[in-house]
Amino acid sequence: MGRDGDRYVAATLEGFIQQLAVSYVKNGYVFYVTGCVPAGKDPREVDRKLVEKYGVGVSKWVRARRKRAGLANVQYLRFERHFVLLATHGAHRFFEQEAAVIRDCRRVPIKFGGYAVSHRGGHACVRIEREQYNLLKSYLVDLATRRSAATLESLFHGLPFEPYAPVREQLLAILRAVNRARKAAGFEPVSARCLRLRRRVLRPFVRAGPIRCLPESDRTRPTLVGDRRG
Repeated sequence: MGRDGDRYVAATLEGFIQQLAVSYVKNGYVFYVTGCVPAGKDPREVDRKLVEKYGVGVSKWVRARRKRAGLANVQYLRFERHFVLLATHGAHRFFEQEAAVIRDCRRVPIKFGGYAVSHRGGHACVRIEREQYNLLKSYLVDLATRRSAATLESLFHGLPFEPYAPVREQLLAILRAVNRARKAAGFEPVSARCLRLRRRVLRPFVRAGPIRCLPESDRTRPTLVGDRRG
């Protein structure tokens, strides 16, 4: 596919999750299939075959026309050797060819890289995947009374999760659990200022990294709503 194929291949995990949630799931691409390129196969060849097979490379005008006609549209996204195919509501050969393995992210989140991406209440939701969250919480609570506040603050600050709203709530829940343990032991609390609360906005298909941060008051950012329980 040449350079055009780059628009299907995320440069980073964070870019993959952003593109998946903000550009696709948020816009109604709720049906999905995940896969992994087998060892020995060229990922770019897999990209080409799937893009051609499901008509992923059509223009936005064609997508709009298909939507008006009640037909589904399909998107394809890959990071390293892992990929996801997503579709909107409507008729499409995707639903025939992949019938046995299609899932709906409104019911079963897309899990990848420690994240869980779903569609709730009309919005995309990005959370730390439940098992990963429980492991992280157990690890940090176990260290709560065995490390200094400064060390714990450094650990919290270095956590590799982009702070989407549900992720922030999860991290704050872990911080509260850590501070409950520290309070019971008579130790000073860990400051919430150690948490990164602004999500980086990335160019998903460019390895250069973040281009800016969204302030908390920025009303133009995508609304990401999730289960606020810790």
